[in-house]
Amino acid sequence: MWHSGLFWWIGAGVLIVLELMHGTFYLLMVALGFIAAAIAHLAGLDLSLQLGIAAAVALAAVLLLRKSRFGRKTRNRAEAAHNPDVNLDIGSTLTVSAWHDGHARTNYRGASWDVELAPGEREDANLYEITALRGNCLVVVASRHAGARA
Repeated sequence: MWHSGLFWWIGAGVLIVLELMHGTFYLLMVALGFIAAAIAHLAGLDLSLQLGIAAAVALAAVLLLRKSRFGRKTRNRAEAAHNPDVNLDIGSTLTVSAWHDGHARTNYRGASWDVELAPGEREDANLYEITALRGNCLVVVASRHAGARA
C-alpha cells in the first residue's frame, strides 16, 4: 500500500470524515498534509520525502490556521453576555416596580426574573433596558425612554 500511494488518499479521506464529526479545522489541515504527500508520491518522490512534505504542509497549515480568525476564539463568555446576536433579550425593555439595593424581581416574557441594576444607574426610572444576561439574572440600565415617561 505504501508503494501505490493509496495510504495518503485513504488517510486524507479518513481525516476529513473525522473532521466533519469533530467540528474544528485542525484535522482538515493534517489532511492537507496527506494530500500534499499523495501529490509528492505521484511526482515520484521517495517515501522519506513524502513523510517530510506531509509533516511540513500539515504543520504550516495548522500554524496558519491558528493565526487566522478561524483558529482563534474571538469571543469569550463575558463578551457573549453582552452580545445581542447571542442573547436576543439584550435591548428589550421591562418595568421594575421596586428595587432592593440594586436588585429586584420582575415579570418578563411570562416568567419571573432576577434583575440587577448596572453600576451607576438610577432606581427611579421604572422602565429599564436589558444590557446583559448573567446566568438567569438580567442586568439593566435606565431606558432612554424612561425620562420621557417619568
